[in-house]
Amino acid sequence: MSDQDIRFFFLLFAFFATWFGACVGSFLNVCIYRIPRDESVVTPRSHCPHCNALIPWYLNIPVLSWLCLRGTCASCKGPISFRYTLVELLTALLFLAVFMKWAAPEALHMLPIPHPLIVPVYWLFLAGLVLGTFVDFEHFIIPDSVTVGGMALGPILSAFVPLLHAQEVWWRGLLSSCIGMAAGFGLLYAVAWIGEKAFKKEAMGFGDVKLMGAIGAFLGWEAVLFTVFVSSLLGSACGLLMIAFGGVKLQSRIPFGPYLSAAALIWVFWGPALFEAYIRLMRG
Repeated sequence: MSDQDIRFFFLLFAFFATWFGACVGSFLNVCIYRIPRDESVVTPRSHCPHCNALIPWYLNIPVLSWLCLRGTCASCKGPISFRYTLVELLTALLFLAVFMKWAAPEALHMLPIPHPLIVPVYWLFLAGLVLGTFVDFEHFIIPDSVTVGGMALGPILSAFVPLLHAQEVWWRGLLSSCIGMAAGFGLLYAVAWIGEKAFKKEAMGFGDVKLMGAIGAFLGWEAVLFTVFVSSLLGSACGLLMIAFGGVKLQSRIPFGPYLSAAALIWVFWGPALFEAYIRLMRG
């Protein structure tokens, strides 16, 4: 196969990953809107939130439809939030980045994915993080379909793809996933318990605890330590900025799930290298 053929197939699969991510993002928008309202994500079909008019398939193309309609409903001209396009774009870029991590990791200075089956596992994991993040932003909850579902699927997929935890044998992958889940759930539960005793009120939602368990189940105990540390830094920095610019007050409720998700995302692409660099730094 010539270099030109290799380049063609690379671009073809990169386009597929991006488009597939945008389509998954479109479905995530349905989940983000309906799951907190206890509505089915299957029926009815996609419809305008203002006039309830059904949206035909040719007006429901990810990103493009919103741009062509200038962010309005084709029937009633009511405004359609940019959040829908943001979720589609974000998911598309994340799916492309995972593909790049497998096919051309040097492009973004990422550690390579050792097996192609890890690609769909990461896609599923990151889609769950996107879903949980946007629901948490809007409703201050993280759906059980993300947290409990993640804790159930993580060990199963780790047994099928043990290389997800740098293991060769299925039971070692399963064991690594269970250790990571216990570490994530237990560590954040301890933080929440200590915070509640110290501040005499709930310091962290139980959804965050379950989310950390799901992150550990997919990524392992090292990712748990990294995620808790980095999410604390991100949350503190963003909280201080919002307070400084008058966005929130000191006692305002701020969702922590998005920061956990952001830190886990960083781990997926660059975390192991950053973790090893930190350990080397501590050892002098």
